[in-house]
Order: sequence, then structure tokens, then C-alpha cells
Amino acid sequence: MALRPSLLTRGLSSASGPSDTGSPAEQRDDAKKNMLKAMRPLPTQHYWNVYFDRQQKDQQKSADGTYSAATLEQIGTQIESVQDFWRYNNNTPVDQIKMRESIYLFKQGFQPVWEDRRNINGGSWTFRVPKANGPDFWTRVQLMAVGEKLQGCLELGDQLCGVGLSVRFNSHLISIWHRDASKQKSIDDLLATVLEELPAELKPKPDNYFYKKHADHAGFKAPPSDTTTIPVPTIEASQV
Repeated sequence: MALRPSLLTRGLSSASGPSDTGSPAEQRDDAKKNMLKAMRPLPTQHYWNVYFDRQQKDQQKSADGTYSAATLEQIGTQIESVQDFWRYNNNTPVDQIKMRESIYLFKQGFQPVWEDRRNINGGSWTFRVPKANGPDFWTRVQLMAVGEKLQGCLELGDQLCGVGLSVRFNSHLISIWHRDASKQKSIDDLLATVLEELPAELKPKPDNYFYKKHADHAGFKAPPSDTTTIPVPTIEASQV
């Protein structure tokens, strides 16, 4: 597995010389740490936000078989660099996210809501991944997003919105959202890119992934044309 970049922080003072005390090995280690502290952050092409979707405890299934009244909140600060990404990723315990809760990494300007006006014509690939593989799969998909690998495979005029992870009983549902579900080449190339980038031990079987337009979900409710209110997300009973 490829090594992760070093986790750096911004706003640190400039490097100082190695300590004149300690062994040569300790001095070399000090010099390396000071050099890393002095390096500038590597900016990402887009700004990214992290959202958390916590289902309410008293939530009930509605007559149409969907769950609603989720609480969606933005967490942490905006991700603007590779170092920001690793700081967030390394400090987010995916294995502690509870049943029916979700976490999303979305471009600035998009929200992880089907009915968001920038998402209503879009769709997503969803991968059902065993929990043992979920964190590694999730990190790799996020890197494909932040590194523009997923955007690069989309048709002209289409946009990557973001990626998400939702917890189920014995699996993680990892989704990749894009803006225009009418572009079949985008749909095909997104899947091909993910499968190509994953190592053999993480590649899902064909019956463990599917594509769906947001508007085709049973719980989708198109927003009225005369309001800017964004409805809360819904979760299909079939995905529980």
C-alpha cells in the first residue's frame, strides 16, 4: 500500500538549526522535523467541507419506506491543502461512526443532499464494502476526489460533488456523487476509474455496487420552484 504523505501543519514558525546537544542521530532527527515544519502547505485545487449526518434517536420509518429528519452538520474547518486533508482523515475514527450515521467530504458549494439545487439532476455510485475494508476504501476514494482523479474522468460540463460513507449493520456504503446523471460516459468512467485505482484486495464484486439517479430514490422530493429551502436528506429502507 502506498505510503501516506507526512502530516504537516500550517502557521508554524520557520525552522531552526539542529540542536547542538544529543547524539548525531538525534540531531539529524531534529533537523528533519524542523525542515518538515518549514514546508509550505500543498493547496488542493478545490476547497472541501466535511459533513456529519446523525440520525435522530426517535426517528421513525415513514409510509413510503424512507427515513427522514436527519441532522446534517458541517464539522471542522475547510480543507484547503493536502496537509489539511490528512489532519482531518487521521483524526476521524471511521470505525466509531454509529449505525445509520454518515460522513461526507464535499466540494465547497455542494451539500450532501439529493434535493440540493446543484444535485437534483445528478446521481451516485454506491459501493457496499465490508467494515473491515471500509476505512481503507474510504481513504482511497477521498484521495481520488481531493486529488482530482474523479473529476478528471468526467465528461465536459459535469462536476464531482463529493463522496460519502454511511454505516450499516455489517458494511459501509461508500458513495461518489456527480452533478449530471444524463452523461453516461461520466457514469461509466467513474466506475472504471475507481476499480482501476483500487488494489485487488479492495475491489468489490459486481453485485456490491450500483448506480442510481438521485431523483429515482423513493424518498426524493424535488424542491418547489418558489423556495430556496433545502430539505433534509433521506435514507431508503432498502439501504438499511
